Amino acid sequence: MGSNSGEILMAASSNNWRRIVAAIVLVVFAIVPATAQKQRRFYMPLAADAMQGIAAEHGMVAAQEKLAARVGAEILRRGGNAVDAAVATGFAMAVTYPRAGNIGGGGFMVIHLTGRNEDIAIDYRETAPGAISRDIFLNAEGKPDPDKSRNSALGIGVPGTVAGLALALEKYGSGKFTLAQIIKPAIDLAREGLAVTDDTADTLPDMYRRLSRWPNSVRTFSRTDGSPLHEGDTLIQSDLATTLTAIAEQGPRGFYEGPVAEKLVKAVSDAGGMMALNDLKSYQPVIRTPARGTYRGYDIISMPLPSSGGIVLLEILNILEGFQMSDMKQGSAASLHVMIEAMKRAYADRARYLGDPAFINAPTVALLDKDYAARQRATIDFARATPWAEAAAKPPQREGSNTTHYSVVDEHGNAVSNTYTLNFPYGVGLVAEGTGVLLNNELDDFTAAPGASNAFGLVGFEANLPGPGKRPLSSMSPTIVLKDGKPVLVTGSPGGSRIISAVTQVIVDVIDYKMNIAAAVAAPRVHHQWLPDEVRIEKGFPDDVLAELRAKGHKLVEPLGYSSANSILVTSKGLLGAPDPRTRGAEAAGY
Repeated sequence: MGSNSGEILMAASSNNWRRIVAAIVLVVFAIVPATAQKQRRFYMPLAADAMQGIAAEHGMVAAQEKLAARVGAEILRRGGNAVDAAVATGFAMAVTYPRAGNIGGGGFMVIHLTGRNEDIAIDYRETAPGAISRDIFLNAEGKPDPDKSRNSALGIGVPGTVAGLALALEKYGSGKFTLAQIIKPAIDLAREGLAVTDDTADTLPDMYRRLSRWPNSVRTFSRTDGSPLHEGDTLIQSDLATTLTAIAEQGPRGFYEGPVAEKLVKAVSDAGGMMALNDLKSYQPVIRTPARGTYRGYDIISMPLPSSGGIVLLEILNILEGFQMSDMKQGSAASLHVMIEAMKRAYADRARYLGDPAFINAPTVALLDKDYAARQRATIDFARATPWAEAAAKPPQREGSNTTHYSVVDEHGNAVSNTYTLNFPYGVGLVAEGTGVLLNNELDDFTAAPGASNAFGLVGFEANLPGPGKRPLSSMSPTIVLKDGKPVLVTGSPGGSRIISAVTQVIVDVIDYKMNIAAAVAAPRVHHQWLPDEVRIEKGFPDDVLAELRAKGHKLVEPLGYSSANSILVTSKGLLGAPDPRTRGAEAAGY
């Protein structure tokens, strides 16, 4: 790494970092149009012609939290590649976006390396502790007990983020930055503190009751009078700075072994959970072959199992490919109807077949076959909604929520799509004593019993039951769209079960309807996940469109729920970033 990079990113003192943060702010605001600086407390749909992408010539990070986006953009400006920037953004968001940024959770990263013409998927999903049993989330009568998986320490999975981000940097980073250098901005932000603002200010007061069950969480997120931090207060995370320093100095061992690991295990055990030291020590991220398909001449690269995201996304697109979507007006009842029907069929297959590939043999080849999509398409009636039972009537032949997403593209055309999660906002709400680490409640993504649903209403069966070392099925769908081997769109979203439908609609709006990326991201969305048999909708659709959908038999329900598809479009003239206006504080930062 050059000396200038060392000066700005790896300053030895906290006072230096304060100046650095100010410098980053000035640099980014000098190059990002004023439209990116305007934040909205609450999302309201905007007309497509009112939305414009944020332009950058060389590199860009689009994320749900602006300070972390700027840290990543500065890495790009100092010669780092997309992976370097993605790892820096991920560690920074663990400090600046406690709702979902994390080192106490897990996620998925999809990478496209232009120079090597290589696509990679990194699975750093949480795993179940070794002591977990199949019936861990059942009550004395053998019925699912949601409180166990969602609100107790039994729902905490072994975190994968630290191992996953470190692996990405080691194998696919530019080599210009060490892990310690990449983490340094996050350490200084945690130690020096940052203003509570934007999404954290909006969500923390409402989530405080959940956090207040744990004394150490109260100490972290409270004022001196015991009330929750509010807009303008300073959030200082000294314990988290110490944990990040251990990772910077020792690599993943600083988290998965030694004092930090001991404190994590003690905190989980004291709260009634099951994590053991060996669960942490034995955790390994997995490099996987991405889920890959095509849509109208574009290559779609997304996450394979244990994410259902790529499989379900590709199945929906395969069904839609047989319809002339461009002949149906964007947002019209006809367009929405076929999209809803395609979602319904793909989500039904998700429930029946998908789970951790280390434990089940899912029929993924059959599900992604274009002929199977044609058979599914033939069952769609343009005049009526298909009842849920019929949507799952013809299975293929078998073979022998809270979350945050960010997208990165560098000047060489390398791209990263990363989605990681704590499941619920602020996870289970437990900050492990002495670590500053907010822990997940990700094991709720297992199916407690065949036919039961999780917190997002997703129904599952045998393939996704709990088990020792098992990774729960996910909907996270980090996705890169290629044309002739080069990235044209990097996208993804948080939102639990709504992730896949959000990503689908962004892709369709860009490819079929040629929409500006900002307009595609901002456009109101619909969602159907097979069960419950209802269409979730956002505000913004015309009344006549909704009336026509109801006439076809669709049950429409508001609200849709949270999603935030921070995306980047690659054009011949440069990069266009679209921070989702649904999140106050989202930003596309570039240069």
